[in-house]
Amino acid sequence: MKLPKLAIDNHQFTIILMVLLVVLGVASFFTMPRSEDPQITVPGTTVIAVLPGANPKDLEELVVDPAEEALNELEDIKSIESKIFDGLANITIKFETGVDPDEKYDEVVQKLNEIEPDLPEEIARFDYWQWKSTDVVVFQGAIISETEDYKMLEKSAEKLKKQCEKVSGVRKVEITAYPEQEIHILADMERMNQFNISLSRLMNSIQSNNANIPGGHINISGKKYNIQTSGSYDDIAQIKNTVIDAREGKVLYVKDVATVEYSYENNEYFARFRGKNAMYITAVQKEGTNVYNILDGINEKIENYKKTLPPSIIFEKVIDQTTSVSYRLNSFFMNMLQGLILVGLVVLVAVGLKPSLIVLLVIPSSILIGLFSIDSSGFGIEQMSIAGFIIALGLLVDNAIVVVENITRFIKLGYKPLEAAVKGTSQIGWAIVSSTATTVLAFVPMIMMKNTVGNFIKSMPATVAFTLVGSLIVSLTFTPYLTGKLIKSNGNMQPNWIRRKLDNLIETRYRNTLSYSIRKPFVVLAIATVVFLGSLGLFPLVGISFFPSSDKPQFLIDITAPEGTSIDKTNEISLYVESALEKRDNVKVYAASVGKGNPRIYYNQMQTQNKSNYGQIFVELDSYDLEKLRQTVAELREDFNDYPGARIEIKTFEQGPPVDAPIAIKFLGEELDVLRKIAMDAENIYNSVPGVINVDNPLRTSKTDLELNIHREKASMYGVSIVEIDKTVRAAIAGLPVSKFRDKAGKEYSIVLKLPSGNKPTIKDFEKIYVSSVTGSQVPLLQLASLRYTSTPQKINHYNLDRSVTITADMESNQNALKATKEIAKKLSQYNFPNGYKYYVAGQQESQQESFGGMLNAIVIALLGIFGILVLQFKSYSQPLIVFSAIPLAIIGSILALLFSGNTFSFMAFIGITSLVGIVINNSIILVDYANQLREEGKSIVEAVKIAGETRFVPIILTTGTTIGGLLPLTLTGGNLWAPMGWTIIGGLLVSTVLTLIIVPVLYKLFSKETVTA
Repeated sequence: MKLPKLAIDNHQFTIILMVLLVVLGVASFFTMPRSEDPQITVPGTTVIAVLPGANPKDLEELVVDPAEEALNELEDIKSIESKIFDGLANITIKFETGVDPDEKYDEVVQKLNEIEPDLPEEIARFDYWQWKSTDVVVFQGAIISETEDYKMLEKSAEKLKKQCEKVSGVRKVEITAYPEQEIHILADMERMNQFNISLSRLMNSIQSNNANIPGGHINISGKKYNIQTSGSYDDIAQIKNTVIDAREGKVLYVKDVATVEYSYENNEYFARFRGKNAMYITAVQKEGTNVYNILDGINEKIENYKKTLPPSIIFEKVIDQTTSVSYRLNSFFMNMLQGLILVGLVVLVAVGLKPSLIVLLVIPSSILIGLFSIDSSGFGIEQMSIAGFIIALGLLVDNAIVVVENITRFIKLGYKPLEAAVKGTSQIGWAIVSSTATTVLAFVPMIMMKNTVGNFIKSMPATVAFTLVGSLIVSLTFTPYLTGKLIKSNGNMQPNWIRRKLDNLIETRYRNTLSYSIRKPFVVLAIATVVFLGSLGLFPLVGISFFPSSDKPQFLIDITAPEGTSIDKTNEISLYVESALEKRDNVKVYAASVGKGNPRIYYNQMQTQNKSNYGQIFVELDSYDLEKLRQTVAELREDFNDYPGARIEIKTFEQGPPVDAPIAIKFLGEELDVLRKIAMDAENIYNSVPGVINVDNPLRTSKTDLELNIHREKASMYGVSIVEIDKTVRAAIAGLPVSKFRDKAGKEYSIVLKLPSGNKPTIKDFEKIYVSSVTGSQVPLLQLASLRYTSTPQKINHYNLDRSVTITADMESNQNALKATKEIAKKLSQYNFPNGYKYYVAGQQESQQESFGGMLNAIVIALLGIFGILVLQFKSYSQPLIVFSAIPLAIIGSILALLFSGNTFSFMAFIGITSLVGIVINNSIILVDYANQLREEGKSIVEAVKIAGETRFVPIILTTGTTIGGLLPLTLTGGNLWAPMGWTIIGGLLVSTVLTLIIVPVLYKLFSKETVTA
């Protein structure tokens, strides 16, 4: 191993290298992007189609079926799922992990553009949304007024929007929760009948007079002149004075048969902030940007904006993500500082002042190298990367401890300090390279996981790997150099009280125990095997879960009224919920959205699209107190549980990938009536399982529609086409967009033709509707059609082109959704499904199987890679297996730690197990490697393994202590996300360290040959 000698001989180069790496790390720290959660892009796209007035069956036939058939032609599809409501279809296409998300998004847009000419012309909107975790709004504000109209509020909001868009790092700014202004042409059907003017003729007159066709140009005397034609409307008076007909010297204008006015679209989405009418303004950050810099810029714009507001308009903050980010990151940094102090104390009391200073210098230098590396790799500072630093914290000093311990051992033997530095580091150099490589290799497969969870956690294993490589570089260069300079002679090496106790422990109990174990190897192995099998038997008591709830003092209240409920009735329910929140002292903020979900404020929470029977209220409490959050949620659930005529559900934020709900099972089949029967039975099964709440069965009730039954024979006799009837009814009831109007200021408005029924058409309005026959005469609609009430599905779902219904449910606090799902699935397996009908388990269980499968693959890959490295190092197949004996020993401790700490085996605990694979075998590698060196010097197997165990006892105990010390603060105070991982690693390390010092020497004795090939 030549590196230590090079570092000592070329100390100037070593110092320059370390200074350069440190400077780069410091620079990275101040320039890296910061956010609460990792910024990832998932390969998926959501398509939203809006067709006002269409029922779910019509939308299914006219829009969703052709769209799904077109999208199904794309490659790498994982699933296509559609949700079809009144007037709204939501099509979600999810691609396999590993494909280019941007390329797939472009393919989706291209496919739907190809079929767009075949879709209904009345589609009001086709929106495409590419999945990005960065679509989470980092800021949400409310512009409030109880006296000003929406036009004034919109004008004020536009000023702030333009200013916020100028802030560096802002990707988009949106204003929501207000109705768009339109030009309404309110047709008087009776007047039109008097003049024998059809609705189509009125519409055609407007469209033809609003055309803007360039007139070309001509050349006159060598100059080119553009020909300006009439152009489109730029003044509302021009619309009023549009000529419809001219007969017998009389001109008929639009204003003669219709009222033309500025108005608002039907308001199907509005908002309130603490009970006051408001509109929202939100901002989304660009990828790779610093949320603090963005909010600093936005807050500056807001302060200037507030100075310009009239007294009638107020601005309030709803959400500022920097508050949550600061709390999360500050907690992690505090955990890291506490871990650093504990690691320092362990090293200080064990090895003395000077050696501990040398060891502890590894930590900041390695972390700065790690910062530079993850910054160069495109990661930022967020909860996962900081957790990676905390995991690595205790591991960083392992190499340095082993190096310093071995160097000081040679100094005690009489070597000069610099000579001891070279010899001591060279002796264990390859062992710590190998142990570091095995640890890093345990984390590398996690970086390569090809699923949503893998993308989400990727920065954590990457941080650990980069930081450990940094610690290896420092330990093989800077550490030997400082040790050789600062520890001059044997006189510096007087052991302290702790060290004397450890030495006494080695010479008495450990030596006797090891001697007995080597004499009775099969007894020791039998005991270890029984303990291992016994711990596996305890695993069912630990239980399995996926991801815990978030610790954020925020939650959402979902209001779902029966399908067909008007926006006004939904608003009444929302006001009731808001009044209950107003009475609570610990509620800091509540913001209501009626007719739509609150803007997306959490990485795995999606905004619910427009539904008149839906409302959502965002609530933030005044403190980060998990017990108060649980208590408040429980009390509110009790208050709202029996509300008549609507479901009021409280949903806390969950960690992990987005799922429909903690419990979600899809039932597939063709006939809606059969699916409804199955869904009703399934709902009863859900309700029979303890802890299951908020059961949602979309087919529980059907809704009643008003069907226009057209008498086709009579319509043919009068010469009225079915299309004319449909178009006239659409214009009369919902309004029919006929053209666009751009005023002189450049603002564009839709021109909408409708009846003068206000925003709330009634059944009596059908008596005023006339349709035009082929002869031009006007025929009352009710002469050709009759009205009747009919039952229709309130919602139609598709899953992979099949009709489906998804029954979802939540769980009470501290209840296990996976356990409940298994119980429900067990009961469903006994259900008698009709031919062609089946069920598919989704929700947390589906995500867990995908994620746990990815982690299992990561462990297998890690074990194979580590085994290969150890075979190369030891030139043996048996010795790597001896080293691997530490892994089952660690599993014993992990299971016991989870059981006694009250944590379940979650995904984060699985990460802890994967991490242990690389961590616990380090001690075995160092022990086996030194035993091999001693045998090469002529020692017998028993003598070599005893000396190796006693010599490496202190370094092994110290590295275990530092790793536990580094993790302990995160485990105790890092929240319910990190506790399972921390206890898994700590418990595994404790048991593995104790048993490794016994079991590995025993296995070495049993499986080693007496002769050694140098």
